[in-house]
Amino acid sequence: MTRSKRPRLLAATLLCLAGALLAGCSTTNDEASRDQHVKYAWVVLGDGGTPIARVATDYASCPYVTVDGTSTRMTVRAAPGTAALRTTASSPADSKPSAFPLTTCEAALPSGAKVAQVGDKLLPLPKADPQRILILADTGCRMKKADNAFQNCNDADAWPLAQIAATAAAMKPDLVLHIGDYHYRENACPSDIGGCKDSPWGYGWDTWEADLFKPAAPLLAAAPWVVVRGNHEECARAGQGWFRLLDTQAYSAARSCDDPANDAGANYTTPYAVPVGSDTQFIVFDSARTGKAALAATDPQFVAYQKDFATVAKLAAKAKTTSLFVNHHPILGFAPIAGGPPAGGNAALLSVAAQVNPTAYYPAGISLALHGHVHDFQAINFSSNHPATFVSGNGGDNLDVALPDPFPANLAPAPGVSVERITHSVTFGFMTMERSGTSWTFKAYTKAGKLMATCAQSLNKISCDKAGFLAG
Repeated sequence: MTRSKRPRLLAATLLCLAGALLAGCSTTNDEASRDQHVKYAWVVLGDGGTPIARVATDYASCPYVTVDGTSTRMTVRAAPGTAALRTTASSPADSKPSAFPLTTCEAALPSGAKVAQVGDKLLPLPKADPQRILILADTGCRMKKADNAFQNCNDADAWPLAQIAATAAAMKPDLVLHIGDYHYRENACPSDIGGCKDSPWGYGWDTWEADLFKPAAPLLAAAPWVVVRGNHEECARAGQGWFRLLDTQAYSAARSCDDPANDAGANYTTPYAVPVGSDTQFIVFDSARTGKAALAATDPQFVAYQKDFATVAKLAAKAKTTSLFVNHHPILGFAPIAGGPPAGGNAALLSVAAQVNPTAYYPAGISLALHGHVHDFQAINFSSNHPATFVSGNGGDNLDVALPDPFPANLAPAPGVSVERITHSVTFGFMTMERSGTSWTFKAYTKAGKLMATCAQSLNKISCDKAGFLAG
């Protein structure tokens, strides 16, 4: 145990003893609460910033969670089991049933809690006024037969999530924002490729542990997470694990991705807001099922996203609040193309946004947009009246080719949008946003923690200290 954790654990123990007469501290001899059974413990923030404690356990029942001296038994979110093989993004020959041998347990944590723990594992609690937020996306290790893409998952330099998590955790963030694509190990590693030899594959717990929980453990212990769903977590891919482990709504058969008959509902989530202090909020938008082509107004997906954008408008209307739109697919970002000019933002989302908010794309009240999906770092300021955009998709999966430098003049991500300045890099890394009075300062780092760029926010604009390509 580190020295920094000892005072917190002692405080938790004293609180438990002090509250024993009133509530009882039943964890001492409780087998379910022993560390040998509780494999991982973490906290996600749901609608309104509600903190939800989660654990993955191999025991038959859920452990106790002790909050400021009061112990309560956690409830089962998802029982162990192996779902029947469903249709996936891969062929049946390259798919298998998703096995989850561990139980996922959960408990809502009270607002203002000071110390919380499960067994000897301390839980990170949200701060009322977070000062530093860690941002990353696209963190898993790619193993995909259809693309003949098998990343060297066994090499910490080729797949650096563990290093990124350790570096970022050492910065002591108050909050972590993950903008989607946690899971990439979809198909078996070929026998002639040593870089991913013996890696688990498919969509079960073993791959989720390898792609996220084990390498990101320091960061899961450092702060609560705001989790955003990526296209790799749609139902035909890693959606089963998403709903068991990360999604913040109630778990049910209809929202489990086990049965393809429920995909039309399970592939979408109504947007919600997570407060970041009293003056800022993340508006979380689920774009997991978004395709690449523009949508007809009669398409059910168009209708679903149209309703979601209307919800975003209501959330963004909150007075005296900086609203940051957070979804996986960049709306006003760029996708680099080898040998050609970059492609503009996601055509499916743009087709809806242009109908709901003509020329503006975003509803009034959105100051900035944060995305992943494109495997690079981008910071884009617009001379037109559009929210500045960040892309932080360089968290571990294979990097994209570089955007051109210098960037082509007059190239726009969407009609009516004018780029004033873009800063970009294809180096593995992450971002932070740090409170600066009533605004935020955004910083891009390499996987080792080297500062690459600093961008100051003013309303819906950003000003970065560097422009163009940044070497790692």
